[in-house]
Amino acid sequence: MSALRKPEGYTLSMRRRPLWKVTIATSAEAEDAVAELLAGAFGQPVASYRDVETGQTRVTAYLHKGAGWSRGWRESLQNRLNRARVAGLNVAPGRISLARVRWQDWAESWKRHFRPIAIGSALMVKPSWSRLRPRKGQAVVVLDPGLSFGTGHHPTTAFCLQQIVKCRRPAELQSLLDVVTGSGILAIAAAKIGYAPVHAFDLDPEAIRVASANARQNGVAYGIRFQRQDLARLSNQRGRKYSVVCANLISTLLLAERQRILSHLRTEGVLLVAGILKEEFSEVQAAYQASGLHLAASRTQCEWRSGAFANYSRRKF
Repeated sequence: MSALRKPEGYTLSMRRRPLWKVTIATSAEAEDAVAELLAGAFGQPVASYRDVETGQTRVTAYLHKGAGWSRGWRESLQNRLNRARVAGLNVAPGRISLARVRWQDWAESWKRHFRPIAIGSALMVKPSWSRLRPRKGQAVVVLDPGLSFGTGHHPTTAFCLQQIVKCRRPAELQSLLDVVTGSGILAIAAAKIGYAPVHAFDLDPEAIRVASANARQNGVAYGIRFQRQDLARLSNQRGRKYSVVCANLISTLLLAERQRILSHLRTEGVLLVAGILKEEFSEVQAAYQASGLHLAASRTQCEWRSGAFANYSRRKF
């Protein structure tokens, strides 16, 4: 899920104001839904933390009094959770808590959780405050946690990064399409290690703004074309085809928009799919295999399973 960033209009004087965190304890299954619920209730970005051992997730919004507060906010949140439960979503335990924190605690806390990650010897993803130096020849993506999903730490994003590196053949020209780009991390990483052209799209204008800013920060804005585009309206007729297509999406979208996604994949290309709950992966696998692809690589981590699909006639990578 998305991580925390400073709210719009933040000033240094706000550090003296009391900061509060509203937390909902929920299940891993309901993480995305509860995050959207909490973000919508207060109009602020949220952070989520999952305990791997217990499987319980805590979704938290940090805010000052006055930033979306209203009387009866707890009852309103509880009513929304109850409606989600009635609709069949397992939000257990669905416990809401409120705690006061110092701004300094909040401002520094993400730095303890967002550490550099290395994708072999080819790529490093690190936040701007890290002083860790890359290995010789290792490309670096500098990306701070922000409103848009994607810092490389989530298992699905990490899998896509690893496969982008694995699929890269420096002696060949290879293109990449990033479907629903979010923070732009996959497109930026691809441009950093030599994919060209690199195209990416997202329906959310804020995601496009953030992704473009991240590309400029990393010095690859010239090599990536970001576009606001709805996947459901993407042309599935003749158009550019890519060596690698990244689709870090939920299973329902991967199934519903299969033909649109595949229409932009070269015959010898590789499709990376992620964002899939492990119990839903078999349905996605069957659908893409029915389109003539085979599962060339796969990884399961926590409740997620990701895969790389290639054409049957393509050599194993």
